[in-house]
Amino acid sequence: MKRNWIAALGTVLLLSAPLTSVLAQGYPSRPIRMIVPYTPGDGPDVIARLIGTKISERLGQPVVIDNRAGASGQIGLELTAKSPPDGYTLGVGLVTNLALAPYSYKSIPYDPLKDFTPVALGAINYLALVSRPDAPFKNVSEMIQWAKDNPGKMTIGTTSNGGLPHMSFELLAFMSGFKFLNVPYKGNGPVTTDLTGGRLDLGVTAYTSVAGLVESGRLKVLGITNPTRDPALPNYPTIGETVKGYAAPGWFGFVAPAGTPPDIVKKLNDEINRAIKLPEVQKSMATLGLIPQTGSPEDFGRIIRADNEKFAKLVKDIGYQPQ
Repeated sequence: MKRNWIAALGTVLLLSAPLTSVLAQGYPSRPIRMIVPYTPGDGPDVIARLIGTKISERLGQPVVIDNRAGASGQIGLELTAKSPPDGYTLGVGLVTNLALAPYSYKSIPYDPLKDFTPVALGAINYLALVSRPDAPFKNVSEMIQWAKDNPGKMTIGTTSNGGLPHMSFELLAFMSGFKFLNVPYKGNGPVTTDLTGGRLDLGVTAYTSVAGLVESGRLKVLGITNPTRDPALPNYPTIGETVKGYAAPGWFGFVAPAGTPPDIVKKLNDEINRAIKLPEVQKSMATLGLIPQTGSPEDFGRIIRADNEKFAKLVKDIGYQPQ
């Protein structure tokens, strides 16, 4: 009778335990799919594969990378959002598709604030505002004054209309009170070609895309969009040092379908953070111009919400018409 009573008590305790805790204890029991909404070899793909390998080693289950490129990352994130919320699907999200796309496109196939559970921020990166060394301005302050003295004449090369390079400069122009002409290109190569050739006044792009030209003296960094200076390149000032309150960094992180059990989210967050702290992961990130970040799911959620609010307000303030 005593054994039966103990067994019954155990059953009661098991049934009364939170379901998420029970699920997390046996998690994972099969491979985890990590959806990367970009092509193999792109920066997010490289880091996702590296972090996935480290997670797999710790959890004892394969992390399978599933590349679903297209529509600026929206195809892969839509698939993530519609997957079962059981912890066996992760998606890689960037500021462009989790915070900017809802306001730069007429419609997107998911709601970034409702359809995902933030898991972990992986890294931040910044854009560099670059000019020719012989430009009529030598720093951000002089650039702003030149733009005001020559209304609407400043041309800036970016890789798209409504993308982060374009909108980061729209934010600077709005906060500083000047007008400019955005010239969209299909890649960074044509931007730098026309910039060095004198057909553009400015370019906004990832520093890694122009590092060689900057180091050879053919381009000059006026400022970076990050809120703080890059520890690896401390001589480059932030734009916020001139325009107080300005910041428009990029970032990428990991999300799961909405409703994924909190205990599983925490377990994934712990493993991703542990992987990011590894020297080999940090070294790989540095070569791609990424600044490693760790934090809680709640931290990442706050970043997603804050940038959604920022870009929603910007689009409204400048009267931007979504594509």
